[in-house]
Amino acid sequence: MLSPVNPLCLHIYTFYRYPGRIYVENNRLIHCDRPGHHRLGGCYRSADRNGYYGVRLGRMSIRVITLPFNRLKVAGFAVLFVVLSALVPLTIQQELNGKADQLWNALLNPWVIFSALALLAVYYLSDALRLWFTLRALGQHQHLRTMFPLVFINILFSNITPMATGGGVVQVWFLHRRGIHIGAATAATTLRTLLASLMIFLPAPFLMIGIDHLIDNPAISTWGPWMGLFAALYVAFFFVVLLRLRWFMHAGATILAILRRTHLINPAREHRWRFRLRREIIRFDYSFRAFFKAGRTDRLAALISTAIFLVSLFSFPALLMWGLGYPVDYPLILALMLVNTFIMYFAPTPGAAGIAEGVFAILFSTLAGSGELLILVLGWRFLTVHLGMLIGVPITLYALGRKG
Repeated sequence: MLSPVNPLCLHIYTFYRYPGRIYVENNRLIHCDRPGHHRLGGCYRSADRNGYYGVRLGRMSIRVITLPFNRLKVAGFAVLFVVLSALVPLTIQQELNGKADQLWNALLNPWVIFSALALLAVYYLSDALRLWFTLRALGQHQHLRTMFPLVFINILFSNITPMATGGGVVQVWFLHRRGIHIGAATAATTLRTLLASLMIFLPAPFLMIGIDHLIDNPAISTWGPWMGLFAALYVAFFFVVLLRLRWFMHAGATILAILRRTHLINPAREHRWRFRLRREIIRFDYSFRAFFKAGRTDRLAALISTAIFLVSLFSFPALLMWGLGYPVDYPLILALMLVNTFIMYFAPTPGAAGIAEGVFAILFSTLAGSGELLILVLGWRFLTVHLGMLIGVPITLYALGRKG
């Protein structure tokens, strides 16, 4: 049964034009003067099995795309994350037999705290700027302040999904709510990921065979060639996406045809989904090519902000080692963190949990003592991951709970 709904709370996905005018502001329906219908009245919504909601104004149909959202489930996951995060410091405290107090006192130096806050500001700002400039290069202009929620939403969902796959999906959904087509939003997030991946994947194999600190490591020497092969395949996949989008279009059409022949979907739905798939792939292709045809300023700014983002991300261990009183070989630490991040791309666990800490401990085992190494691991993961996730929880709850 249809239930009344306020159209001000619905984002337009597609609409079909009929006699009468539609007024849209900020991607929201604010007025419809179709004869025989009241202003903002007579509107109903219904949901189908695929999670789509339609708003009906007489013969006019508006479709919106939504995400399934359960407040209780999200709150439960948030509480679980906080509890598990609190157990880590307690475990380390027991392992260090009280030595942790001395180490934490060294890190709680006002200069260390001030430096960490400054580095966090650069880290978050550059992360927002790299997506913002990429969108500008695609001709999609958004306020810079709308990028900051995306930073923390991406950190949260990237670290609770295997191989960081959830962050991009949620960012596409968020950008779509801001009025950007799914194809353009997908192209923007893909380009942002591709720029960072190229800056990591291209030098990583050479660093693994060129740094004495890594050559002598048996784990790196054993798995290095395989990771180099995976890196080549990873980069090749992006170029296939860029140059051979028709392959994905044909593959999608084939999958839909199989679903229809097995009676999982009806012919009408197959036709509708195939049309939407082709439309978004065409928009994706257009946006990809628009990036390389865009003005040099936005493209260069996207590259520079990506480089600053990676350097700031790799600088946190150097900051912590400086706070603990260790001599800092900054180029070596940047190289080790680049290799560590490179390996994290292939970790199947959510947020590379467990693998990231283990690889970090292996790479930095000769640079710090055992007690300090545990503090380094905890501090590095807290500053780069856990803090952003904690900030991302209320931001995500607010974004998912908004009706407009």
